[in-house]
Amino acid sequence: MNDMRLAERTVDINARDIKFQCKDVQVYYGDKHAIKDVSVDILDKTVTAFIGPSGCGKSTFLRCLNRMNDTISVARVQGQMLLDGEDIYDRRVDPVQLRARVGMVFQKPNPFPKSIYDNVAYGPRIHGLARNRAELDEIVEKALRGAALWNEVKDRLQETGTGLSGGQQQRLCIARAVATSPEVLLMDEPCSALDPIATAQVEELIDELCSEYSVVIVTHSMQQAARVSQKTAFFHLGNLVEYADTDDIFTRPRDPRTESYITGRIG
Repeated sequence: MNDMRLAERTVDINARDIKFQCKDVQVYYGDKHAIKDVSVDILDKTVTAFIGPSGCGKSTFLRCLNRMNDTISVARVQGQMLLDGEDIYDRRVDPVQLRARVGMVFQKPNPFPKSIYDNVAYGPRIHGLARNRAELDEIVEKALRGAALWNEVKDRLQETGTGLSGGQQQRLCIARAVATSPEVLLMDEPCSALDPIATAQVEELIDELCSEYSVVIVTHSMQQAARVSQKTAFFHLGNLVEYADTDDIFTRPRDPRTESYITGRIG
């Protein structure tokens, strides 16, 4: 009886750790079958890296997690994607509200042509998260602190966000994404346009963010995946080939295709 109770408790804990449960996901762009039968559990408060050759489907799958593919007229998504047990593709789910829960940072920094303050305040304003200016000020400061940017910009919040350096702009975009208090943060190659110093700053930030959020990052850099993630998924030709602890993927891959990619024979 004690063993049974222990087993049940372990299942419960594991179930609580799962943030996204994806089952048999297919993505089509017109007649092209871009994602094929992908099933994966993405854990809460964990950094998960998607790696693989260019065109393998990793960014396409990432965009499924907040329904960004809805904006592509020829895209069609099938299968189940459950966020805390709720199917995000259910007709009753509002994509705008979903994207407040599942924030996204893109490959190139894309601050709005507004002030630093207004960039961060944009989401909280449209989602009605602040009752007055004092609350909005607090949200903006917290988001900028969370993105490790507050000390650099606190005296110039009314200056345009596009006037910041590339690394600062990307951290501003991260602040904008976390300002709505999302549960999941998606990052599509967030460092590919940055220099090594800015990349190191963003990687350090990712390490801090995973204490509050489930972070999913697409990266073309295997070294970056090894540095920042606890879980890694290897995609190839639209298939999820292997998903495991990052250390296992890089040191003990189970699939020969993974080993070929890690060692540079494909990619």
